[in-house]
Amino acid sequence: MDFDALRTGTLAFVEAHKAWAPLVVGVLAFCESLAFLSILVPATVLMLGIGAMIGASGIPFWPVMIGGGIGAALGDWVSYEIGRYFQHGAKTIWPMSRYPEMVAKGEAFCQRFGAWGIVIGRFIGPARAVVPLIAGIFELPRLPFQIANWSSAFLWSFVWLAPTAGLLTFITG
Repeated sequence: MDFDALRTGTLAFVEAHKAWAPLVVGVLAFCESLAFLSILVPATVLMLGIGAMIGASGIPFWPVMIGGGIGAALGDWVSYEIGRYFQHGAKTIWPMSRYPEMVAKGEAFCQRFGAWGIVIGRFIGPARAVVPLIAGIFELPRLPFQIANWSSAFLWSFVWLAPTAGLLTFITG
């Protein structure tokens, strides 16, 4: 399936089944935040499209935003736990093994910013799924990780959905 077919199919599904929008956005955010899988799923573009649908078709904003936040936080949490479980062996798994320079940058980023790196990394495309994995490898304590993870996940979801939802509501309202 190519990107256009995935985009068109996903947006058509959400338009036809508005009640499923929070779950769809949650799954997309999970895929976008999960190490390795984020490379394969163009969730950011899809979330912008769904955000536009929120404004144009009356889908309630807050449940969709919360679904996105939960999905993003769970994706980062799984990435973090993979890093803690596999430790430095996680760097030998594809795609990490193919991008050692990205891993090195992620390590420096995590060491420099600690838990704040989770918040900052959430908004930097390629770092979004790598930083939690590396935080797990270096055993960033769970509580600071989870505080940064959950708070930034809801902020990230809001930032990706609100502009298109609000802009179209303003234009069509």
